[in-house]
Amino acid sequence: MSIQAELNSTIQALIQPGKGILAADESHPTIAKRFKAVGVECTESKRLEYRSLVFSTPGLGEFISGVILFEETLGQNSLERVTIPALLENQGIVPGIKVDKGKKPLVNAPGDEITYGLDGLDDRLEIYKNQGARFAKWRAVYTISETLPSRQAVEANAEMLARYAALCQAIGIVPIVEPEVLIDGDHTIERSAEVNEVVISEVFNALRRHRVQLETIILKPSMVTPGKECAKASPEEVAEATLKVFRKVVPAAVPGISFLSGGQTPEEATSNLNAMNCHGPQPWYLSFSYGRALQEPAQIAWAGDLNNKSYTQAAMLKRARLNGAASQGLYTPDMET
Repeated sequence: MSIQAELNSTIQALIQPGKGILAADESHPTIAKRFKAVGVECTESKRLEYRSLVFSTPGLGEFISGVILFEETLGQNSLERVTIPALLENQGIVPGIKVDKGKKPLVNAPGDEITYGLDGLDDRLEIYKNQGARFAKWRAVYTISETLPSRQAVEANAEMLARYAALCQAIGIVPIVEPEVLIDGDHTIERSAEVNEVVISEVFNALRRHRVQLETIILKPSMVTPGKECAKASPEEVAEATLKVFRKVVPAAVPGISFLSGGQTPEEATSNLNAMNCHGPQPWYLSFSYGRALQEPAQIAWAGDLNNKSYTQAAMLKRARLNGAASQGLYTPDMET
């Protein structure tokens, strides 16, 4: 199969009506926080146990088209004694991989951060592909204040995202491009819209500059919401603000926008996605790529006990099903109960 055929096949598998992407790519420090919240020690065996339970949930492939994995998970065998990529493929789910190496302060830009991981990425991508990964993810983060993000941060992170995306496509891996405008702070929804417009516009400038094929990427942005220390906006307000920005800056050539949840509760993330899809057809498929907003109920049900398998999988399937409905504008709050 040619590189172009691989890219086309993967994007078609990921962009399916009623389906979204599960972000299960938490680093060790991040998943340790999640496990601590449910009273579980974060060991390799416990991480494998939990992720094996979630990925083997019967029927998960009906609502989840792809899973973003952490590097450790990509190389593991599941509790069913098959590789994690094979376990997902057996569910009709595309395996993916997080490839960035995390963020650090951006030099000479106080308060801003830059994502690392380009060094040796081409070699790592070859290894990941041989292990079964068909798409990848790179996350850039932007802090909002009256003066942040700086122009330096906006341009530097866009350049990194574009270089990563070009490397992925060169070997037949679909890139998820994730410019996350953080929810931390007391900023208004108007300020969030302003920053998102600047950030995403610059990302697409960089993607074009590096000749990235827009038809075989997925954009994973933040929704336009107020800061978490500001009064909450209604789902309709979030939908209107988000769509207004995206219609300005996201080319119609992009096949799908898979939103991150970014600190929203599971119910908020589902309701806000649904409100956007109630606005009728858009140039792009609007779906989800949630981490905690999909997994939190399953982690609570699991609580580190393998005997809770059925409860864990039921909780996972429920949130996947509700978000699948939201990606088609079919979710209602009474579906929660």
